[in-house]
Amino acid sequence: MKAIKLEIAVGDDAVSALLLRPPQARALYLFAHGAGTDMGHQLMEANAIGLAERGIATLRYNFLYTERGSKRPDQPRSAHRVVRAAAEYVQENFSELPSFAGGRSFGGRMTSQAQSERPLPQIRGLAFLGFPLHPAGKPAVHRADHLKTIDLPMIFLNGSRDALAELDLLRPTIATLGKNAALKIIDQADHSFKVAKRSGRTQHDADDELLDALAFWMIAN
Repeated sequence: MKAIKLEIAVGDDAVSALLLRPPQARALYLFAHGAGTDMGHQLMEANAIGLAERGIATLRYNFLYTERGSKRPDQPRSAHRVVRAAAEYVQENFSELPSFAGGRSFGGRMTSQAQSERPLPQIRGLAFLGFPLHPAGKPAVHRADHLKTIDLPMIFLNGSRDALAELDLLRPTIATLGKNAALKIIDQADHSFKVAKRSGRTQHDADDELLDALAFWMIAN
């Protein structure tokens, strides 16, 4: 199965996108990349392929800064514009599929901020792979304040060794969001969901646990 290259208009600009849609797809995940990667990164591609094997289509897309080849992330306002343009593209072109939005780290956080400002069209829920609750070594919870305004199902998938989301802060923060929010911890995984060999877990097992949980949640919602 090969991803189809697309282009999404963002006002007078445009960003590239990759659609991977399996036969008889049951849902679509609008999948934003993390701050240090782009839509074509090997982790993004592996996640998209794994989700396709589970009946979930993905639409990956670049932010404007990655489209320009820059390593400096866009300001939130600019990132929100891209998220909203991508959601509108999904609404216009894939309205037949139940659609969810989110992404890895920065991409998930920008998606949730855009949703908190104004609901994204057609999106049934938000899924976060490694929600960056705080910078590494600087534990705090204020990055989650806007989540309280979101009235959609949400799932947070985080590694137990995630330096950007210490569990003693993450668990109570998610609990305050009530029945809308679910938390799935991938044991021994770090922020990128990598597991060390000494952990006793294989990377394949950790990846399967992550993608099984994500696909199951989308199909259930």
